[in-house]
Amino acid sequence: MPPILSIANLSKVYASGHNALKDISLDIAKGEIFALLGPNGAGKTTLISIVCGIVTASAGSVRVDGQCIVRDYKAARKAIGLVPQELTTDAFETVWATTAFSRGLFGLPPDPAHLERTLRDLSLWDKRDSRIMTLSGGMKRRVLIAKALAHEPRILFLDEPTAGVDVALRQDMWRLVRRLRDQGVTIILTTHYIDEAEEMADRVGVIRNGEIILVEDKAELMRKLGKKQLTLHLASPLAGLPPALAGHNLELAQGGRDLVYTYDTTGDAGLTGLLADLAAAGIGFRDLHTSQSSLEDIFVDLVKERA
Repeated sequence: MPPILSIANLSKVYASGHNALKDISLDIAKGEIFALLGPNGAGKTTLISIVCGIVTASAGSVRVDGQCIVRDYKAARKAIGLVPQELTTDAFETVWATTAFSRGLFGLPPDPAHLERTLRDLSLWDKRDSRIMTLSGGMKRRVLIAKALAHEPRILFLDEPTAGVDVALRQDMWRLVRRLRDQGVTIILTTHYIDEAEEMADRVGVIRNGEIILVEDKAELMRKLGKKQLTLHLASPLAGLPPALAGHNLELAQGGRDLVYTYDTTGDAGLTGLLADLAAAGIGFRDLHTSQSSLEDIFVDLVKERA
């Protein structure tokens, strides 16, 4: 099956000389949830803005559901819903009116039933006749999502959709995202809440300084780059690591009271040897526990490595 979004050799250089994107190529499959992670200024919003027709690329091409975003602009844009970072809404319009207007912008006939479902899904139905200026920041964010979904897009971009919003909205939105994915909608999100990407995404891309440095299936990424730690709480503190343990990836912590062993997630073959060497050296322990790196740990390590 061809990708629903295909980005090829995309670059963007602004008039100031700032090189925001550098030869980016990326394919997104229909129905997947793709998380684009990167530090501030990495190029995430510029990339989304080019795909959505807000910013013009300096080089490269983008195809949305087979349509070129330049030659077939209307058809390509109709396939996309965008929830931007900024709260940009018409303050004097009602929730219903602005959502209905967004649908009409794409030449679609009125569909009150679809709009009602969307507003109910986002807990906005009771606010449908309220002017946007009277809503809280969290409610205004919900309105942006409703506007993006009004024309039933096949691709939904969520650019930092839960930044600064309440827990209830985050939960509502992720429930809605799952339902949309089940209906075949492709979701592309950027987020500073990496725990959200870890929970929701099928694949993860990392962008830094305008370059995609990694694209990987989330589970495979965590398998290959994740690490486990075994922490042994020693019966007696150690002043230093005995030479007999030099072959293991160990470090002392908590003033010599803990021994920390780090290994990758693909196996634990070294544990048996470590425990045997500890017994031979007469080092006992009272307790132990294990921990595993999260997607956030992996992201931080990747960005540091490419700094």
